Amino acid sequence: MKETLYTIPLNDAVNAGDECPFCYIERAVEQDLMDFVLGSGSSYMESDVREQTDKAGFCRAHFKKMFDYGNTLGNGWILKTHYMQMNREMKEQFKKFTPSKSSFMGKLKKNPERENPIGLWVQEKERSCYICRRFADTYERYIDTFFFMYKKDEDFRRRILGSKGFCLHHFGDLCEYSDSRLNDKEKKEFYPAMFELMEKNMERLGEDVSWLVEKFDYRNQDADWKNSKDAIQRGMQKLKGGYPADPVYKMNK
Repeated sequence: MKETLYTIPLNDAVNAGDECPFCYIERAVEQDLMDFVLGSGSSYMESDVREQTDKAGFCRAHFKKMFDYGNTLGNGWILKTHYMQMNREMKEQFKKFTPSKSSFMGKLKKNPERENPIGLWVQEKERSCYICRRFADTYERYIDTFFFMYKKDEDFRRRILGSKGFCLHHFGDLCEYSDSRLNDKEKKEFYPAMFELMEKNMERLGEDVSWLVEKFDYRNQDADWKNSKDAIQRGMQKLKGGYPADPVYKMNK
């Protein structure tokens, strides 16, 4: 199959032999977005980009990664105008706010549903993130490309079925998307193949972690580590995605 803008990274991710090709892609795309937002190209100085970051803001996880990235001035500019936007919105919310009347039944609720308009506004701000939104748009295109290649490219399908599978997070996404990307005949082939792939590789990770534990027994101190030396980070990745052992991604000065 002729390679395109989206098939090249997906092929590279599968060929990397990682625990999950979508974790591999996610890391690359997120780092590209970090470079776009705060890198030497100074996108944060462009009015159209800052208008978007002012409105969307960033989630807690990406604020931490932006801080670690190391561009103090860039972060400062982004925060400066984002605070202006947030203060305007907050004042508007305060002007519209009217406290709800207390009720006896409401007091009995240990975990009441969030209905307070200020609480709802804060919740909306917490969910909103410029980087998360940009990644979500790109990620969906890679998911579409995965199913296109899986159906049309025999070599790609062979490499997927011979791979280490996926992390549970991204495997769940594949199962969700397959409902709308595959027809009934394709699903009958896809699910058994994916289930077998995941069972085999989850068991493999479990065995690696178990052997790592056994290596701490003095009776096994001279035994081969086999594939267990990095079992902790791979085991964590397989369950939740991401790369626990990755160093902080910093600005390339």
